[in-house]
Amino acid sequence: MILACLSTITRRSFAFQPSYQQQQQQLLLRLSSLQKQIPKQHRIGTNVKNIRCFATVPNNKQQQEQLQASSNNNTTNHKKKKASSSTTKTKLSQTGGLRRLPVVKPPNELLDKARKVPLRVKNDPTVQNVRARARKHGAESLNALTQALCLPLRDIVKGYQQELRRLHPFERVVADLTARARTKKDGLTLTDVLQEIHKVRKMILECGKEWIYKTKHAETAKDANNIANDGMIRLMELYEEYAFEPVSGILELQRSLRSAPAIQLDTPAVVLVGAPNVGKSSIVRYISSATPEINNYPFTTRGMTLGHVEVFWSDNDTIARAIIPDKTTKTKKGSSSEQVMNNLQDRYAFSQLCQVMDSPGLLIRPDHEERNEMEELTLAAMRHLPTAVMFVMDLSGEAGDKCSSIQDQLQLRRNVRTQFPKRPWIDVISKIDMGIVEGAEEELNEILDGSPYIRLSIHEGQGIDELRQEVLRMLGEVRVVLDAMAAVDDRSARS
Repeated sequence: MILACLSTITRRSFAFQPSYQQQQQQLLLRLSSLQKQIPKQHRIGTNVKNIRCFATVPNNKQQQEQLQASSNNNTTNHKKKKASSSTTKTKLSQTGGLRRLPVVKPPNELLDKARKVPLRVKNDPTVQNVRARARKHGAESLNALTQALCLPLRDIVKGYQQELRRLHPFERVVADLTARARTKKDGLTLTDVLQEIHKVRKMILECGKEWIYKTKHAETAKDANNIANDGMIRLMELYEEYAFEPVSGILELQRSLRSAPAIQLDTPAVVLVGAPNVGKSSIVRYISSATPEINNYPFTTRGMTLGHVEVFWSDNDTIARAIIPDKTTKTKKGSSSEQVMNNLQDRYAFSQLCQVMDSPGLLIRPDHEERNEMEELTLAAMRHLPTAVMFVMDLSGEAGDKCSSIQDQLQLRRNVRTQFPKRPWIDVISKIDMGIVEGAEEELNEILDGSPYIRLSIHEGQGIDELRQEVLRMLGEVRVVLDAMAAVDDRSARS
């Protein structure tokens, strides 16, 4: 119906030869009235304003080419926006954001650089009056210094606020814990420091405006020069007095955050959880294919051990047929470990380097009691990273930590499993060669309610093969989930 009315209106417009503006106005009014008559459920998802480009009937080839070019530009811009949106989504789903934080230079370096800026401001030879020329030169010099001092401060605040919003949830916890450790040191949070820098920038900006006003209203050329020099000295004094400390604080925080390790989200991982001193790090070192790394976080002196297991997969779908090479297996005489790995690569479809990490010990705490930074890091890894869980217990009574009693460990196991019921999970009793306190294993069986667990002794080699197979099973389950998530992301990016 709308197309028929357009045709009718166009024929009438040619008959009466109205002006171009009248023709466009008549078309828009007619389309508006027709759109109101159509029921809402049958209306096209455009409004009259969006039809403006179609209301103009091109009367020559040049106008047709212009309309076509405009349409192509709109299509290109839409594609760019869509690509930008999908890129943003991809970035938001990845770790490594702490290393993308804005680079902050030392405050004395920023001040030295700003001090040189007014020297590049030249007198305007076109201004004949000496006083007016001095006023203009002084005002421009003050403005140049003000901007040179304020712009880096603005970029620090704006850059940090933007990047912190884009952080992966796990890295957001790391940043928060790092800032919390700093708060314990001097009582300032990251938000406080950024707000302080923002206030200093506004202070310098207002001060610069006042001195510029004084310079512009100086009575003589000599007064204009003196006022401008005094103003620049005052601006630099304000910067030294108020900006040095918060900028130095941000610089220190930046160094800490940028040194934090980045976790790979697209790699299957198993995290070892338990009370302190139950043997988690020893297990990571033993089952890793190479020497584990020590991931040091800025808010603690204790690192997080991160090992890798190279898993060989027979095909893309079959989990059980993949293998974890036994690094303790003796090789044939004359053959190197590299040759053995090459033979494995020839036999299987592909290999994947998976992550195995221990975590700081957890303690039994009431619900209202705040956990320390290391405990928060452990829970954040379980909450935000694609990991399976190996819960490690030492039931020998020799854990060596007053917070690692058998009762505390068993209660901790209940609490953690309740928080993460859907994670791939295996329970491990470590240090089995040291014995088990009487009644402890029976109590554990009641808690597990028939679920399997592994009795492990790294010293005697007991339970190693079973542990390796369970790690393989959990890595396979995590990999299936990661592949499914990647497929969904790919479809979302293409749609």
